[in-house]
Amino acid sequence: MCPERRACGAGRVGRSAVRYVSTRPTRKPLRQRLRELAHARVSYGYKRLHVLLRREGWMVNHKLVRRLYREEGLTQKRVGPRRRKSATVRMLRPQARVANERWAMDFIHDQLASGEAIRILSVVDVFTRECVALVPCRRCAFTGTTWQGA
Repeated sequence: MCPERRACGAGRVGRSAVRYVSTRPTRKPLRQRLRELAHARVSYGYKRLHVLLRREGWMVNHKLVRRLYREEGLTQKRVGPRRRKSATVRMLRPQARVANERWAMDFIHDQLASGEAIRILSVVDVFTRECVALVPCRRCAFTGTTWQGA
């Protein structure tokens, strides 16, 4: 028994699949022209390049152009959403040198055992790291109403 038959039998693969040789044309001139157009027009995707190829007389459909475009590694990077940037340039703040020169504040959120949400405004002196104020506020999680706490 031939080694190829034994190997195909062991792997349960058809010999025709192992011996298959593609008859698809390489389309080298088309690939070359597609590469040239993509390098000349960097912002164009495969759809716009397909239009240019059709105008030049190449009888190709968009699916073939897309496949060749990807095989040649000409795909573009996806651009994410642009973030808004501040119009003013942020300057470095000088560090606090004495107490009560600058304060920082933030909210602390938590939930009580009864299910009520509680929010606390904390104010901290930046120089001494001392808590200047804690202002609690309870909020009902179900109705959304707010009232000042104790």
